[in-house]
Amino acid sequence: MTGRRRVLLLDDERIVCDRLRPALEKAGFHVEAFTDSRSALDRLAEERFDILVTDLKMAGPDGMDVLADVREHSPDPRAIVITGFATVETAKEAMRLGAVDFIAKPFRMRQLIDLIRKVAETPES
Repeated sequence: MTGRRRVLLLDDERIVCDRLRPALEKAGFHVEAFTDSRSALDRLAEERFDILVTDLKMAGPDGMDVLADVREHSPDPRAIVITGFATVETAKEAMRLGAVDFIAKPFRMRQLIDLIRKVAETPES
């Protein structure tokens, strides 16, 4: 991995952000965490991120809305969806909207870190 990869983390549950952010930072990523999707979208419009990790079900713009917006306005971040509402249909829709992977909650921290590393190290096609 070249340089420190920038990750935008979006989950409406503060506890998820509070646990994931330090673990990802310890793994070598620069992380900005958001619990509000509108704020996250504003930040994505201002700053370049390598990876977006977003929850699916949220108030306001949900994860699908965020993926659609990113796909249209800021194609830089490669998106990983995390959700407690994993179905084949939602996974297909997330991939159609540009997500590179989909992970169901609950997951192990190591599982997410390994997935982010893999995405960060895989050349874009």
